[in-house]
Amino acid sequence: MAKKLMKGCEAVAEAAIQAGCHYFFGYPITPQNDIPEYMAARLPKVGGCFLQAESEVAAINMVYGAAASGARVMTSSSSPGVSLKPEGMSYLAGAELPCVVVNMVRGGPGLGSIQPSQGDYFQATRGGGHGDYHPIVLAPSSVQEAVDMMQDAFDLADVYRTPVMILADGIIGQMMEPVEFHESTSKRELPKKDWAATGWNPASGRPRAIVNSLYIEVDELQELNDRLQARYKIIRETEAKAELYNTDGAEIIVCAYGTVARICKSAIAICEKKGVKVGLVRPITVWPFPEKQLKEVMDQPSVKKAITVEISAGQMVEDVRLTVNGAKPVEFFGKPGSYTPTAEEIAEYIMKSREA
Repeated sequence: MAKKLMKGCEAVAEAAIQAGCHYFFGYPITPQNDIPEYMAARLPKVGGCFLQAESEVAAINMVYGAAASGARVMTSSSSPGVSLKPEGMSYLAGAELPCVVVNMVRGGPGLGSIQPSQGDYFQATRGGGHGDYHPIVLAPSSVQEAVDMMQDAFDLADVYRTPVMILADGIIGQMMEPVEFHESTSKRELPKKDWAATGWNPASGRPRAIVNSLYIEVDELQELNDRLQARYKIIRETEAKAELYNTDGAEIIVCAYGTVARICKSAIAICEKKGVKVGLVRPITVWPFPEKQLKEVMDQPSVKKAITVEISAGQMVEDVRLTVNGAKPVEFFGKPGSYTPTAEEIAEYIMKSREA
């Protein structure tokens, strides 16, 4: 199939539809408005349903309803809007319902700005809502990768019966890149949705489908949490992904995700010209965090330290430090407020850090 030049938000929306998502509930907020706008025009043509909810809170609860029927369903928003969704996401996790949530991150806190940011990392990877739950969180670094992730996001949601989040900064949502849509090549074995509430007939021979996240009895709630934690353990062991770039024999390892990782590759090229070998570990899943991959890279004798680069005051750096566990220094370079560092600034920091 020929490549097509598309804006990131529109490409993500089309990829979701091609992944079988025919239900979208959302509310407008910049810089993700192109997603609901695209869905509003496209979904009716494929027999789907687009509904602009009265709020982000309403949207995530509509997602709960559609997910409970076994449908592939999605919502999207940006930072302050996503802040209103975690209660519903906790309900979805507690009811073991699959869905996909897209966050095109903007600057904060508060209303902040409409510029890109990575300040929602804590919110995404720590669940964001109440209780002991985790969404799977995928972090694309290009429009094409975001497109490719959508199929896997819906598959992961169905396999593990959990919310899955696409965590992308506003750059990915608004920039245009050539993309190619592929037929699904997923090798995942998707389970039957015999738990879904699709109507019940006493003659069917199957029990009523009960979708619920309320457990009055302590033993029943403990059973749910044990089941969820066992599932999260499997996810940690099998689904963590990272891109390793130029890491063999590197002296310094840069850790970055999203579009910032692309800037870091240019910074690495600048350092290479100055005779300094720098590698990049780019988490593709930020939950589960790719601890094993990072640790193996950091255990190389040539590696002196790690530098985490983010458009934030430093959030993913905590997961990097937890993984390295004091074995080697971990530094942070970045700025909050939607300031995106240039390749030259990152390279300058790396060179100064090497000399320190």
